[in-house]
Amino acid sequence: MATTTNYGWTTPDDTALVKDGAAAIRTLGSSVDTTTKNLNPSTTLGDIEYRSSTANVNTRLGIGSTGNVLTVTGGVPTWAVPSGAGSMTEIASGSLSSTSVVLSSIPQTYRHLFLYVKNAQVSNLTLMIFRLNGSTSSIYTEKGFSLNNTVFRNNVSQAYFSPATQEVNIPTGANNDTYSLFIEEYTQTAYKNITTSMRDSASDGAESYNTFNNFASTTAITSVTIAGSNGTSTFSAGTYALYGVK
Repeated sequence: MATTTNYGWTTPDDTALVKDGAAAIRTLGSSVDTTTKNLNPSTTLGDIEYRSSTANVNTRLGIGSTGNVLTVTGGVPTWAVPSGAGSMTEIASGSLSSTSVVLSSIPQTYRHLFLYVKNAQVSNLTLMIFRLNGSTSSIYTEKGFSLNNTVFRNNVSQAYFSPATQEVNIPTGANNDTYSLFIEEYTQTAYKNITTSMRDSASDGAESYNTFNNFASTTAITSVTIAGSNGTSTFSAGTYALYGVK
């Protein structure tokens, strides 16, 4: 029997008898159907195909997750989280409540951590603090300044650190205050550099506080606690979001 040039489908010879026509058509049709499916294995919206190691057979690659990019691993295409420097992925988010919020079991797969707290309110005035790995030992240092006056702080060996230590209370009512915490190389087995900032929207005029800190621990950061410094005030409002930074 004759065959096609590219895919080798069986076709009738020029001298084949007419009575063999139906069988020949069925054979050819089955070959076309099988080859076409091998070249188009998609089953779901968003699928793509790529050539496999077998001739005339493609491999189905299912649609990736939101935000994924197409890359190559082991010589074949695959979906992956973007690895470009500076990309951010939300690890945890929610509302502030109780006397503290502990963000634990932080993945060790990012380079830096960024925490953003917005519109925090407490039952009684207290200072906003961030505590790493639950540590209350004297291994935190802090230097900072306020952008609307000449104050420069140098707080050494505190049990906690804050963008507003000793200066600004968390409001008890509605506000537009924002707090941020940035931890560099949080998985390294060395001391960590930390930057914090706070914008105070108090009625006596907005202020911005910025601090530069060091966490004198060689242990990777696995948890961050958001709390009031007095340990008793309860959060009545506010939100937080923790991001991993590539």
